[in-house]
Amino acid sequence: MPPSWTCAFCCSRARTLNIRQDPLSYIQRLEKRDPARINLVVIHCTELPDMAIARVFGEKVHHSESQTGNSGHFYIDRDGSIEQWVPLSRVAHHVRGFNPQSIGIELVNNGRYPDWFQSTHQQMAELYPRAQTEALAALLNDLTTRLSGLEDIAGHEDLDTAMLPSEDKPDIMIRRKLDPGPHFSWPEIMNKISLNRLTAEDL
Repeated sequence: MPPSWTCAFCCSRARTLNIRQDPLSYIQRLEKRDPARINLVVIHCTELPDMAIARVFGEKVHHSESQTGNSGHFYIDRDGSIEQWVPLSRVAHHVRGFNPQSIGIELVNNGRYPDWFQSTHQQMAELYPRAQTEALAALLNDLTTRLSGLEDIAGHEDLDTAMLPSEDKPDIMIRRKLDPGPHFSWPEIMNKISLNRLTAEDL
């Protein structure tokens, strides 16, 4: 039996796509929203080695007032398996300035792990497996059919362009967010979906 927070049509689609429902412990404290107002999907990578460690980070409380953490709505592992941690009817903390109207999708990928903010470790080397990108395209198309207001897609790096001093050399500024990074094939994904791609220049 799916968790009580999942609506009937979401349950039906989740079974079709084999989405494992695994709600975070604090979802009832996340802000409620009308899914009809969602107009944007944001693609992230976890910058962590596996789903289990991503879950540990997702459960950590970062917002003391609401006692909630940072996470996406959906997580896609390297083998294409999909988990949903936050219902679409709740606002997840996954991108600065765009959370209320967006869905966060996280792809398991090492990114810059474990030296995210070292000046000499800013290359993202891991490729995205085909099973993972095919699952992403299927999920995006499914969300498009379910959410009439969903029109746009962007990368985390497109929406959060903030710079910060590197940890090892504070005089060297680095990007706070680089995901999904240079190995994410935007052309491949865009050929399979109907959403409009947003970049930093569009915002």
